[in-house]
Order: sequence, then structure tokens, then C-alpha cells
Amino acid sequence: MINKDFNSILEIIRTFPTEQDCINHLEAIRWNGNAVSPFNTDSKVYDCKGNRYKCKETGKYFNVKTNTLFDNTKVDLQKWFVAIWLVTSHKKGISSIQLSKDIGVTQKTGWFMLQRIRNCFGIDHSEDDQLTGEVEIDETYVGGKAKNRKNAIQKDKSFGTKDRLRKSVVMGMVQRDGELRAKHVGNGSASALLPQIDHNISKDATIYSDELTVYRGLHRVYDHKAVMHGKKEYVRGRVHTNTIESFWAILKRGIFGVYHFTSRKHLHFYVDEFVFRYNSRDFKEADRFNLFLSQSGNRLTYKELING
Repeated sequence: MINKDFNSILEIIRTFPTEQDCINHLEAIRWNGNAVSPFNTDSKVYDCKGNRYKCKETGKYFNVKTNTLFDNTKVDLQKWFVAIWLVTSHKKGISSIQLSKDIGVTQKTGWFMLQRIRNCFGIDHSEDDQLTGEVEIDETYVGGKAKNRKNAIQKDKSFGTKDRLRKSVVMGMVQRDGELRAKHVGNGSASALLPQIDHNISKDATIYSDELTVYRGLHRVYDHKAVMHGKKEYVRGRVHTNTIESFWAILKRGIFGVYHFTSRKHLHFYVDEFVFRYNSRDFKEADRFNLFLSQSGNRLTYKELING
């Protein structure tokens, strides 16, 4: 089933016509034929009836959906598979209203499904898995309309040019012809941006950035070169940030054009979604779909989602 190629929604439905077909595929992707207990990965597992298994060490029962985004859901797996297909295939994402119409659920259910799916996009990289070669870095600001910011400045003269700090800051790094990483950070200060660079970029990399003051000390550790956007310089040989800025354009068109609004609390979900699609841009549709299923072992409850 894993090698089955499906390149459209119609083929997804034909490939997974029943709940059992979906379960079989999910087991093949997650376990490769050998069930693993989510309670103790080293435990022996007993095969029970009804797609259930028993962990010998803990005595607990489980199935392939336990402790995943599919855990404790009343929505059919076929609808989940179609939802995942739509989210991973649409270049700018899909709204909860549109998803609810496409798969026949309420808008509230569609929104919760989308947030559960987005919760599985993020990957925590170790310091042994760093970007190398030529790496572009940049930060962008998300949220707020220009007219609203103008009104805020008129009402509060002390607001001034610090207007951008009222928006959410996203830090991005992309290895040319390679992987992209982005993260919603607290602000645009050195204490927020520099740790991301140190954690994600190898010391032997060449970093390209703009002239932001925060980046000026990077030359002490990295081979660092900058373009002076303030002086209308955007490209100097190989020195530019066009790749990461193209990603910002896709991110913002998706947020403003499809989602219209994202809260600070949930912005990281949307950032992870666009990063996943960028990093799998050269994948076949079926391969991207299966890649997502392989990292679907993150459960998000509704209480956790709305808390705070």
C-alpha cells in the first residue's frame, strides 16, 4: 500500500474507500508491519481483535491512532486523509470553512482538524542537524493593517517607528538549494534572533542577511555578508536574501488571502505548515502525504488548543 501512487483527491478516495483500508495504510507507514507500543516502545506487543493491540509491560490496549492526531476522533479516517491531502497539496493552504464544505463537517470541527494537522508539521531540530553552505537569514513581521497602525501612531506619539514591534516576529533561515526553517519568536531583539542562528546554522556556513543591527556581530563567528536594503542594494554577486524573502511572500499571501487572521498564540502552527510545504516542494503528492503520516504522532486536545 505504501508504494501506491495517488495524485488526486479522487484517487485518494478510491485508494482508501473504507476505514480498514486507512488503518492498514497508517499501520504500514507508522509501524512497517511491527506494532510499537506508544506506552513502552521496547515492550512486547500482543495482537488483539478489532485492530487493537496490548502492551505487555503496561498492560494497556492501543491501536494505530493512539497518541496521534487521530486519537479519540469521531471523524472517519477517510475524511482525515482527504483533509491532510488538501492541506499539504494546496500551496497556500485551505480555510476551515472551505474544508468543512469539502468533507462534510462543521466549521468548528474543520478548524480543530486543521489545527491538529498543523501541530504535526513542526520538527524540533538538534544541533547536530544544522544548515550548512550558503544560508540566507531574515525576519518578517506578521499581523495588523497599515491603516490601523497609522491610527495607533496618531493616537500615541510615543509609538513612532516601533510600530513593527506590535506585530508578530518570525525568524527564517534557508540553505540555498536545501532546507528552510522558520519560527515565531518573541520579538526582533538579539536575545530572540541570535539563539535561533546559533542553534540552526553550522559555524562553517556562509550567512547572507540585510543590514539589521542585530546581525552586525555575526562576522565574529560566521563568514557573514550583508546587502544594504536601506541604500537600495538588493543583490551583490551571491550576496542577497531573495530566497527567504520569496518564502515570506508565500507565507503572507496565504495568511492574508486564505486565513485572513492568525493570533499570536497560533501563528507558529501556520508557520510550520508553510515550512513543511516548502521543504517538500519537490516531492510527489503521494510521497508528501506519506511523509506527513509518518510524523503524525502528535496529539493535540481541544482543551490544550483553546487554553489561554
